[in-house]
Amino acid sequence: MHITIIIIILILVIALLTIYNMSIHKKIQELQNMNQKIASLTIVQDFMNVAGSDLSVDDKIKAINDIIIEKYEVKYSTIVIFDGTEYLIKATNVGERHWDVLSTLQEVEIFRDSIESGAPKYITINDENERLPYQKKEFARAQSAIFFPLYIDNVYIGHWLIESGVPHDFDNIDTTVFEIAKDNIITILKTVDYQKILENIVRKDLYSGLQTEAFLYGEGKKIIDKHATSAICMFNIVNIKEINRIDRELGNKTITKISSYLQHNIAESYILVRYFGPKFALVLCGVDTASAVDFVSELKEGIEKISISLRDQKDIKDAENNGQDNNQKKSKKDIVVKPLLNCVISTYYKGTGIEEVLKKLEKCVDDNMDINLSEVNSI
Repeated sequence: MHITIIIIILILVIALLTIYNMSIHKKIQELQNMNQKIASLTIVQDFMNVAGSDLSVDDKIKAINDIIIEKYEVKYSTIVIFDGTEYLIKATNVGERHWDVLSTLQEVEIFRDSIESGAPKYITINDENERLPYQKKEFARAQSAIFFPLYIDNVYIGHWLIESGVPHDFDNIDTTVFEIAKDNIITILKTVDYQKILENIVRKDLYSGLQTEAFLYGEGKKIIDKHATSAICMFNIVNIKEINRIDRELGNKTITKISSYLQHNIAESYILVRYFGPKFALVLCGVDTASAVDFVSELKEGIEKISISLRDQKDIKDAENNGQDNNQKKSKKDIVVKPLLNCVISTYYKGTGIEEVLKKLEKCVDDNMDINLSEVNSI
């Protein structure tokens, strides 16, 4: 009788301890999930810091992936984006021999319902002899994974895949934590979309050999913003229309000659671009406007002394030395022109809109096409 009572008491104690342990485990799990959510909120700030940095678009995506791997403590993370023609791996810490597989997950049957619904897909193995459905060459590398389809304005633009080398490793993970990360990946992709356009449209001008205006808004701005202030000058060839009327090739040669002169007479730390048509923009990085006036005046004076003709330079000098009869009709090759410039300088302050300064300079040179040509105006 006493033994029976003792056994009953022991059973009750074990049952109570089991219930207590289950309660403690549940609270620990809830606490872990809460900690994960709090950590996710702090990670959002890390994402925003990346978005506002001066990194290139591709480097920003890689930085985001590095944050995910470090902060969420996942084994593997891969971001794949459709560039308009193909799916490309933009960031991953998986070996390159697996990239072909990871970039074509949208074609794997098990993920198609996830892409259609927009919901994440969790897959894992139950036996060490199994492999995940998309794996072709390996067993041990990844044994559980979550696939997140990425959408912008209801358009599928790629996927994010996290993987673990442990079976069932994500069983107790609150996927809303990763949803926050996924939403921030999409936010970053939207944020850098304009930057990506700028990076892709930067080209060298055909005639001057210089970078075009777009360079100043991307890579150029990174260089300029290393200084608190810089002087920006805009040169405008005011007689380019008259030169073009003589011969279009002569106008092109004028652009080439001026570009060459400027490149050979400015410091390597300065930035020179062909702004638009007959206009050049010169950024004197770290130089104040007052100090820049004399230097720009010398450049202007030197350029306006250049003799430009469709003939070789030797032929130009011979023609100038021998003179020409004003009544004698000249061929186009005999005509020698000299460029006339209008120059305006303004100050650019780090972190402000460089495009606004350039617009102000452009308006000033356009409004003063025929006046103050002998001076370099500061505004």
